Parts: sequence; structure tokens; C-alpha cells
Amino acid sequence: MAKMWAGRTAGQTDKIADDFNSSIPFDCRMYKQDIKGSMAHAAMLGAKGIIAQEDADKIIDALQTILDDLQSGALEFDMSCEDIHMFVEQVLTERIGDTGKKLHTARSRNDQVALDLRMYLREEVSDIIALVRELIAALTDKAEENKATIMPGYTHLQRAQPISFGHHLMAYAMMLLRDADRLGDAMKRMNVSPIGCCALAGTTYDTDRYMEAAALGFDEIALNSLDGVSDRDYCVELLSAFSVLMMHLSRMSEEIILWSSWEFKFIELSDNYTTGSSIMPQKKNPDMAELIRGKTGRVYGDLMAILTTLKGLPLAYNKDMQEDKEGIFDAVDTVKMCLKVASPMIAQMKVLPENMKRAAQEGFINATDLADYLVKKGMPFRTAYKISGRLVADCIAKKTTLEALPFEEYKKYSELFDEDLYADIDICACAEKRISVGGTSVKSVENQIQFVRNKLK
Repeated sequence: MAKMWAGRTAGQTDKIADDFNSSIPFDCRMYKQDIKGSMAHAAMLGAKGIIAQEDADKIIDALQTILDDLQSGALEFDMSCEDIHMFVEQVLTERIGDTGKKLHTARSRNDQVALDLRMYLREEVSDIIALVRELIAALTDKAEENKATIMPGYTHLQRAQPISFGHHLMAYAMMLLRDADRLGDAMKRMNVSPIGCCALAGTTYDTDRYMEAAALGFDEIALNSLDGVSDRDYCVELLSAFSVLMMHLSRMSEEIILWSSWEFKFIELSDNYTTGSSIMPQKKNPDMAELIRGKTGRVYGDLMAILTTLKGLPLAYNKDMQEDKEGIFDAVDTVKMCLKVASPMIAQMKVLPENMKRAAQEGFINATDLADYLVKKGMPFRTAYKISGRLVADCIAKKTTLEALPFEEYKKYSELFDEDLYADIDICACAEKRISVGGTSVKSVENQIQFVRNKLK
């Protein structure tokens, strides 16, 4: 079959070249956007008198039936077509004849594909932001349940200071809030209409680009036609935001994997989000968390691919830019699936507070509070720090803890110690005393939860 672009050439290409050139296997997912964009274009052509209003109405009606037939399954994609744009135009022409050939007046596939991709990503990113918000809500609910559940906080993966599990979870909620903001910011810059830029130089027809943009929900139009057809900044920006989001999901997944191990045993994941071993019957593997961690590299790869594709392209459109779609589509699908798994995995995980508290008590993570106790009695912090460190070493040698060390042992190090020190270095008290904004006290965590919930509203 001769191609719709036949003219300068015969429109015949080798079968291998056809397969290599074709994008319909992956860009067919944009069929709704392509048809809606074409309907808006036909409406503009009719309104401006570029084609007869009767022809515009006929085209719009036929496009609606094509959309309906695709959605019902009455019409299937023809994979021999070069892309989704050619498929829709071919079916349109088959159904209404020469009138269908008028649709492509004052546009090119270059601005058409740029339009379709922006519209498609606009819808998908809206869904992703909603999924991010669901995960934030799940983390916040779990934090509310565990705002007083004591666990060891870590630096260098070494037990450092006592915090609440709720406080730890809220750190991820804050990260994800920024992710949602990043995606929203990217959406603002993406919501610019390229239709009417045509191949690269605009058109000789008296079009109304603002009319089309408004009909399709865009905030503004691309003000330079070269930029309009060759800009893929929004793909790079979205992939960058997706990569940061996946990095946060990966960090969270890594901790879930650690926490669910026998070495930590801080949580137990629901059977719904774990698998077993084919040979070891005792195993309960955190495969979903591991897959989220693993798929992060996949999204990073999609970002690097588009950056590499674009880095040497002269203006305006080049066929290389067809490579934008598979990567961004893959990233969208991957991010959505990871978020859909993460939210219920968090919501259904069982927290084991006794194990968390036991780990906190065994790690000397109240040593800073011991030093602070002496500082409040008038001792310089560095002096108090050294005494506290020596007491920890003494406890390690005697296989005991700071809470269990007899009072007379404390008095050997400083006369400033009094019986009230035990209340001061109690693990729960140590966490509750951290009243600074953003800290781990129950009140502070409650404030963080309220802040996030207000944001979600």
C-alpha cells in the first residue's frame, strides 16, 4: 500500500524499513488524544472558513464514531499503518471519502504528535499525582497509629537516637509531597499547545491557534513554531521528576526490606505483598518492595535515554524524536504500578513495637541525652560528651545498659549525677523531650501529620 505521504517518492518502502519506521505498536495508546485533537482542529478549520462548516461537522461526527468504535472494540488498530495519526486519517478517509482528506489542512504530523503526547502525559501525570497522594495518606495513617512507637533512629546504619516510627514514616510523606509538587510544576510548563506550528514554520492559512488550545484545555500556545515541534523538555522534566519519586520509593522499599528481615523484625508484611521460596518453606520474601527498588533503575534509564537522544539534535523535528515515546510510556507505566503496590503494602504491614523498642534500648541511643543531662547541670557539652562516651564503654564491658547501670557507678564519673537521671535517659522520655519543630515528640509528629493532611485537602 502506498503511504499517505507518497508524492516526492513512490511511497513504497521495504518491509524491514516499514517495521523499523513504524510507531503504531506503541503510539496507538494515544488514540483518544489524537482523535480529540483532530476534532478540535476540524472545528477550528470550520470556524475560520478554511474548510466548509458542513465538511468540518462531517469530519467531527466521523471522528467520534471512530473513537466510539475503538473503545467498544468494533474497530481494531491496523498495525500496517505507520503511526496512530496515519491510522486515524486512513479510517476517516475510508468512511467519508475526500472530505476526510481535508482534515490535515494547516497542520503536520510534527505538531500533531507533539500535541498528542502532551495531552496524553497530562492525563497520565494527573493520575500519578493522585496515586502519590494515596501513598502519602497511607503513610500518614500509619504514622498516626505509631506516633508514640519507639524505634532506633539511624545514621550510617548505626543506632543513633530514639525516634518514633510515626516520625520515620512522616519523613517519606514529606518527600512524596515534594514529588507531587514537582509533577504539578512540570504539568504547568507542559500545558502549552504546539498545534498550528505545523512542520516547523507555521502555516499560510489564517488559523486560530488559541481557539484550538482552549478547546483542548491548554493554558497557552507555543510562541515559536520551531520550538513547538521540537520541544521535548517536558518529557525530560517529567522523567526527572519520576526518577526522584522512584528514588524515594526505592529508599522506602530498602527500609521495608530491612525492617521485615529476621535481623530487624520491626514489621511484618502482609501475605498479599510477599512471596514464598520454591525450596525453603520458611521464607517470606519482600518481592514487591524489591521490585520497586529494582524498577527504579529502569526509570533512571528512561531519563538517560531521552537526554542522550535529544543532546545532538538540530532544529526542528528529527525522526530520532520518535524515541521519546517508548521511554516515557515505560516510565509512566512503571511509576503507576509501583505506586499502586506501595500504598496497600504500607497500609497492610504489621508493626512490631516491642521489637522496635528492644532494639532502641540495646543501642545506647540515649547517650546524647545523658550528655545533655550533665549540660543542664552546668557542665560544658564537650566534657559531658566524653563522660557519656566513657560510660557507654563501661556498659559495653559490663554487658549492661545505661538504664541498668547502678547509680553508684555514675557517681564515679561526676558528682552532678542525681537519682533523677534515670527518668531523663528513659528511651521513651528521650524521644518525647525532642520538642523542637520537626522533631520526634508525639506533639511534633501530630503537627507534621496535620500539616500533611491539610496539604492533601
